[in-house]
Amino acid sequence: MKPHGKNNQSTVFHGSTSKILLIVTLTLITLAVIPFHTFPSLSSNHSDTAISPPATHPEDTVITIDDNHHKCDVFSGEWIPNPDAPYYQNTTCWAIHEHQNCQKYRRPDSDYMKWRWKPDECDLPIFNPYQFLEIVRDKSLAFVGDSVGRNQMQSLICMLSRVEYPIDASTTKDDNFKRWYYVSYNFTLATFWSPFLVKFDEPDTDGPTHTGLYNLYLDEFDEAWTDHIDEFNYLILNGGHWFSRPSFYYEDHQVIGCKYCQKDNVTDYPMTFGYRKALRTAYKAIISRKNFKGVTILRTFAPMHFEGGEWNKGGNCVRKKPFKSSEIQLEGSNLELYLAQMEEFKWAEGKAKENGLKFRLLDITQPMLLRPDGHPSKYGHWPEENVTLYNDCVHWCLPGPIDTWSDFLLHMLKMEGRRSAEEKKVYSRLIKGKL
Repeated sequence: MKPHGKNNQSTVFHGSTSKILLIVTLTLITLAVIPFHTFPSLSSNHSDTAISPPATHPEDTVITIDDNHHKCDVFSGEWIPNPDAPYYQNTTCWAIHEHQNCQKYRRPDSDYMKWRWKPDECDLPIFNPYQFLEIVRDKSLAFVGDSVGRNQMQSLICMLSRVEYPIDASTTKDDNFKRWYYVSYNFTLATFWSPFLVKFDEPDTDGPTHTGLYNLYLDEFDEAWTDHIDEFNYLILNGGHWFSRPSFYYEDHQVIGCKYCQKDNVTDYPMTFGYRKALRTAYKAIISRKNFKGVTILRTFAPMHFEGGEWNKGGNCVRKKPFKSSEIQLEGSNLELYLAQMEEFKWAEGKAKENGLKFRLLDITQPMLLRPDGHPSKYGHWPEENVTLYNDCVHWCLPGPIDTWSDFLLHMLKMEGRRSAEEKKVYSRLIKGKL
């Protein structure tokens, strides 16, 4: 039997220590060589790549941003080439709506997917799905508005698909009201169909322009979404396109005017009349909630790009690359809608501050004005299909330029984290001063 004295224990101890030091050294070398968060570009010759999310990320690395971002207007800039894009394909993301699945329906060009937004005075990082999911861990976010809002939500799901796919947690079978749950992050994503943001109905499915005739109750909340405001940490509102449709305008249950209703003795107003009132009512619905302490984000109007005619008169969008900012200006109905949005947002922002609420602006109008190349056009269905569909110059191809909205959104959430951290520091100083 071997002795178990001091010398033998010392030999064993030193041998174990040497092995441990060797293992630690090799581990540190490996970590130094292999970078974290390397996202492969999913180009057409790549197969789907499964990436498992890390367990946690230090909170400071998630919300820290450069000082120049604090002062930079990230919504003013130009589109520059990005050969690494896109970051998913239509074959790797099930969330793409058929009518925006341009790759499936054989759009022949691909350059529209290979641009990124470069602000004039700083850089906007490419969307990091790990960071995003860490920031929204244990939180919830809702998109409220029309089908372009749904387009944005589906883009976000695709951008997050490199980390995790959500499960369907919807409480209804109605596809206009979907909820998606990210199990690993306890994060809920929802969409609420409310194209006018206020209560509405459709008494005539045909109407003067064969696009329906609507009743808009401009002073009444659309309870399909307003009853759920308190359930969410973030609300992203959008709207605008539907206000061009023939509508009767109601206030206090009385007709006060219309948009192209073609009725005698009823005042015909421009589309911005109903739009302004609807936005204000939507903001009032949020501000009136006593238990809502979240962040409200207005995603501004995304311009249409019909050329050669109106949407139902042969208009199309066939350009193959972005405009430079010097080549086009916001004008016509696009400009009118944008100005109406900005004025109503300023009013709402002031009222929100009085009530301790946070209203933010996701101002994508100028960047998207420059992207006439990013729409599905005729590539949202097979050419031989017997369907009545017009060229789509309103929605956005997936993958496509709308994916950049996630870059903007992540930037805004980081800025929100910075604001919260600064507010906590100020509050802490005040408390210490009183003590």
